[in-house]
Amino acid sequence: MKPYNPHEIEPRLQAQWEADDAYAVVEDSPRPKKYVLEMFPYPSGDIHMGHVSNYTYGDVVARYSTMRGFDVLHPMGWDAFGLPAENAAIKHHSHPATWTYQNIDTQRASFKRMGFSYDWDRTVVACDPEYYRWGQWIFLKFWERGLVERRNSPVNWCPDCGTVLANEQVIEGRCWRCDSEVEKRDLTQWYYKITDYAQELLDDLDQLEGWPERVKQQQANWIGRSEGANVDFILCDAEGNAPAEPGADDIITVFTTRADTLFGCSFFVLAPEYAGLDALVAGTDYEAPVRELVEASKKVSAVERAMGDREKHGVFTGRYVVNPINGEKVPVWVADYVVADYGTGAVMAVPCGDQRDFEFARKYDLPIVPIILGEDDPLYPQLKDEQGRVVTEVDWDKAYAAEGILVQSGPYTGLAGGKHSPGEEAVVAALEEMGRGKRTVEFRLRDWLISRQRYWGNPIPAVHCPDCGVVPVPEDQLPVRLPEDIDLAAGETLATHEGFVNTTCPVCGGPAKRETDTMDTFTCSSWYYMRYTDPHNDQAPFDPARANAWMPVDQYIGGIEHAILHLLYSRFFTKVLRDCGMLDFDEPFTNLLCQGMVLDANGEVMSKSKGNVVSPEEMVRDYGADSVRAAMLFMGPPDKEKLWNEDGLAGMAKFLSRLWRQVNDLAGVAGEESLFEAAPDPEAAVKVAQKLVRERHRVVGKVSDDFDRNNFNTAIAAIMELSNATGEYLRAFSPEARAACPDHQALDAEVAEVLVKLMAPIAPHWADELWQTVLGHPGSSVHAQPWPAFDPEAAKADEAELAVQVNGKVKAKVTVAADASEEAVRAAALAAVSRVLEGRDVKKVVVVPGRLVNIVAK
Repeated sequence: MKPYNPHEIEPRLQAQWEADDAYAVVEDSPRPKKYVLEMFPYPSGDIHMGHVSNYTYGDVVARYSTMRGFDVLHPMGWDAFGLPAENAAIKHHSHPATWTYQNIDTQRASFKRMGFSYDWDRTVVACDPEYYRWGQWIFLKFWERGLVERRNSPVNWCPDCGTVLANEQVIEGRCWRCDSEVEKRDLTQWYYKITDYAQELLDDLDQLEGWPERVKQQQANWIGRSEGANVDFILCDAEGNAPAEPGADDIITVFTTRADTLFGCSFFVLAPEYAGLDALVAGTDYEAPVRELVEASKKVSAVERAMGDREKHGVFTGRYVVNPINGEKVPVWVADYVVADYGTGAVMAVPCGDQRDFEFARKYDLPIVPIILGEDDPLYPQLKDEQGRVVTEVDWDKAYAAEGILVQSGPYTGLAGGKHSPGEEAVVAALEEMGRGKRTVEFRLRDWLISRQRYWGNPIPAVHCPDCGVVPVPEDQLPVRLPEDIDLAAGETLATHEGFVNTTCPVCGGPAKRETDTMDTFTCSSWYYMRYTDPHNDQAPFDPARANAWMPVDQYIGGIEHAILHLLYSRFFTKVLRDCGMLDFDEPFTNLLCQGMVLDANGEVMSKSKGNVVSPEEMVRDYGADSVRAAMLFMGPPDKEKLWNEDGLAGMAKFLSRLWRQVNDLAGVAGEESLFEAAPDPEAAVKVAQKLVRERHRVVGKVSDDFDRNNFNTAIAAIMELSNATGEYLRAFSPEARAACPDHQALDAEVAEVLVKLMAPIAPHWADELWQTVLGHPGSSVHAQPWPAFDPEAAKADEAELAVQVNGKVKAKVTVAADASEEAVRAAALAAVSRVLEGRDVKKVVVVPGRLVNIVAK
């Protein structure tokens, strides 16, 4: 028997697969199509265990689907723009392209060494001009549809990265990439108007039955639909006099889901970023302290400012507004606990019902007016019938945030208060009648800020002309290429690179300047899966016919950290390109698998700084790629965190060696490595063979079901059970006895092929070597063979072994016919424990079919 040597087998078969172009897609195949895709990686250098985990899962699905009769599209590429490459180039006095393509070569070699079944002819690299050209083309299509906007607004600024960030890229006040504190700055930036699709993005989450609920919930929360009303407050003087016919500058609008609490509005709050704040305080004694607070708020992230446990700071503006529901004068403050990213940047403060308003009112000695109470509140009897305000201060420790009954609320006193309550509906109706309010829907989602102030990104295809304004670059002039002769180490940028920035206006032909911002790298990853369907097209980003034939992606695999970044943006791109007439589907990914992180043996995240990184390359060098793949799959459910343990890898290598020997034994070429020990009595031997037949069918059914549900670890466990049954069989029958019996010969051949096929998606080199050289199919890959069939009836056992319990404790085991009646099972169980039951009164016998019998006795 040829020993199992992965270090000899794996490189040889990888070379054979590449020479045969084994995983190239056949476009016009009559087979049904299946698109399997893992999120493409950033080319940061050597692969890590997270890569092994993610891409092994996808490879198993792709190989299994091929054997199940599908024509599988399984491509790979690189998300190649971004800050790491630019920073590395600056550090090493190199060029980002040099660093990027070197790392791509390294990762490509590692992926090939792992045996991943990619169609390498379809490779997409985001920094290739032939790819980012079409990202610019898509930008122009968005612009044509009114989905691109350039405006000045407060933005998230990462001082370490030296660029702005989208809201989705700020995690608890810190940069998603470098973890630095994020600041607020006023800049003119480019936006994609994702908010135009907010409702559809929310509604269509219901279509995503194959997505994890936690991902859908994260997106729903981020989109954040709230039903409420816009309420207009009118600026007034210190005496409460407002203009009879207020203009636009006299109106400050707030969005609220609780218009029923308007009678409790005792002050009014503006965010430091509120657009009209400067005009409100200009030239007054309040201007300086307001500006001081505005500057201080820029040093704290919006997320931190909105947190309820942070100390709140505010300044009175010297201005007032009129509460439209009761005509009362309300002081206007600016406070750092209000952010401009939600609603209008203005808030009607109701301190009796909101804890942040309550704490602010306590700090600055502002009124707290109880206007909603529970009927068990001590104040309720006093206020329940009052139409006028009699209490303006309460001895409370915190706000009453629950729903209740309105009090001190004029004609609405006594109505139930809360979202969508009779009180809320009545107040909104009154506001609409007087022209001071309107029912509306607000979203937490904000437009996607795509501008980045760095070199290594996709240039925004726009030109600034002093005469024509901001105009798009014509399609026939795409791509706007990044200059290759830039000196980043010397501090040169696109804005200072004269060869790039100086151009002519495509409208008037006069001198003009190029836009020097590049696009957020997530614009590259929001459509790459479409390009895979038609990667060499030089006339369009993709042929709609090809994209529609392959898509949506049937199985997408990647990290949950992209739930409200890449996954949300990709859904948005899909819907826009659908509306452009290029796609005929609504959602890009039918099924989503979010893999869990691979932790070290102590349960800590692997990182170079901790010195606990496990190198896949070293593991492959020691054990072979197939052992690493199988060990990773066996570590646990794919969506759960997994503890890396090299002992498990060594154990998996031993299992592959044992299974290798079993297949050789079944094929009659084991020689001295045969497992035969001694023949049992004929009746026992027959049962061993019958058991192997049952296990062959049962395990194929189990593995098929597990693979269909991405339960790779339990699939391997089932194959191990089949291996155990195979071992019993090989120990019971000598090679000579099996060779002399046609029935044994047929069983040997069948089980050998089944074992190899079941393992083919998991350990592709191991399986293909056995298929070609041991099972006699030279030049014919196992990965092109059909998946083994199974007969559910043949998987049923003739007999079943049941545990017999007496008062919950196992006292015996009994073997009965698999189809034995309950009466027969009871009788057999009672007979098996008759001695235990002597002198005792049997009160109850519970039969759990196929598992146990529990006898209750006294």
